[in-house]
Amino acid sequence: MTAQKENLIITKITQEGIPTIQQVTEAGIIGKIGFNSAGVGTCLNAIRVHGMDPTRLPVHFGLRMVLESTSVKEAVQRLESWGMASSAHILIGDPTTAVGLEFTKSTFARCLPDASNRLVHANHMLLDHPGEVDTIWLKDSLQRVKTLTANVEALAEKSSEPSWEEVNRLFEDEQNLPTAICRAETPESGSGTLFNIVMDLKSRKTVVRMGRPVEVEETVTLTL
Repeated sequence: MTAQKENLIITKITQEGIPTIQQVTEAGIIGKIGFNSAGVGTCLNAIRVHGMDPTRLPVHFGLRMVLESTSVKEAVQRLESWGMASSAHILIGDPTTAVGLEFTKSTFARCLPDASNRLVHANHMLLDHPGEVDTIWLKDSLQRVKTLTANVEALAEKSSEPSWEEVNRLFEDEQNLPTAICRAETPESGSGTLFNIVMDLKSRKTVVRMGRPVEVEETVTLTL
């Protein structure tokens, strides 16, 4: 999977009447991970639930739809009105709101922030989807959610307003290598972390670290 790294590109898209977009994607993919000039940002977790509905919206079209929205509320309403063709989790945020939108070919479920406005997700469904069965294709996803949740709670005990550096360190965690949050590609893991992205949607600033966060190859700062 790390061979895919050379196909990653950062695009800036300007369209009349639509927020300007900056995203990390692959050549030919119209929507992926990024943010826009309205302060809407989105991230993607791959999830494998069998089946798809060709009458609904492909995941990457859905991501582009989020990036062309002006708020979390608008983005969620648009996605749910179209329906999604297959399964995934899309994290959507703006300066005041965040929601994790889990979906399959036939269902939607909203993961809402906890009492401390934190939301953690990985590569498996956290909520119930009647009639659909999650394959949990990456078994270590269960542990990664537990690890990140514990780390976020520990950080919150130290400070109600963590620094940029402290947030970055959450993604450098190597517990349970090679299937860690900061993942290393081995025959066991099958894949590795290609890049890390942290967004400040209030200030319209995003920092992309290429490569594993503990072995940064290049840092790119994006602003709008």
